[in-house]
Amino acid sequence: MTKEERHNAILEQLIKTDAILVSDLSDRLAVSSVTIRKDLTELEKAGKLYRSHGKAIAINPFTGNRTVNEKEKLYPEEKYNIGMEAAKFIEPNDSIILASGTTIHAFAHCINPAHKLTVVSASLQASIALSQEDNIDIIQLGGMLRHSSESVVGEYSESILNGCSFSKLFMGVDGIDLDFGFTTTDMREAHLNQQMMKAAQKTIVLADASKFGRRGFAKISNMEDVDVIITDAHIKPMDRQRIEELGIELVIVGEPTLR
Repeated sequence: MTKEERHNAILEQLIKTDAILVSDLSDRLAVSSVTIRKDLTELEKAGKLYRSHGKAIAINPFTGNRTVNEKEKLYPEEKYNIGMEAAKFIEPNDSIILASGTTIHAFAHCINPAHKLTVVSASLQASIALSQEDNIDIIQLGGMLRHSSESVVGEYSESILNGCSFSKLFMGVDGIDLDFGFTTTDMREAHLNQQMMKAAQKTIVLADASKFGRRGFAKISNMEDVDVIITDAHIKPMDRQRIEELGIELVIVGEPTLR
């Protein structure tokens, strides 16, 4: 087998599995692990894969810090549908926390309660969207403003949560790695999200399918610390199976219904 044939075989395998160990490639292609590592180095330099801890993966798992304006252009329909589904989780006399992110912004536009609702929000855009609703009492967290997310972070934000108990936290994330957990690109935001989780009886993550297999800089929590994940129908079957095995309630919007 030529080098070009090996490279094609490696890329074909990644299309099927997203990630594969060097040792597995060595066995499959009947060459040494040294040869495979050289192949992976060349393919990584060509931008065709990403190397990480003895394996090759199809995409760079690390997500960068984009602005709200950039993120809002990504998967707007999926985010709206996720928001509509998340709104079904709101019950009479709930007191909820909204974290930050464009999926949370979309969710805020979907909240139209016929009953009284108390909302504590880290997101300025979410608070503005909810301000049109007479049945919603809004508590906007204070603190330092993150310009990229148009949300607040820091000790002042966290201090308001102390001594309070909320029924639900709705949280957006930058990455979901099934082995590592939920992440964001900002350490301060991760810490605030952790305090929100402590204050809430249930944590519901709103994330489109592109967030799976990605990692931000700062870890928020382990997978098992979350109660519900709401995502779209582009989630991969292997991710779906892993989440269900972890005992996390998984809600997938946009799936065709069986008749």
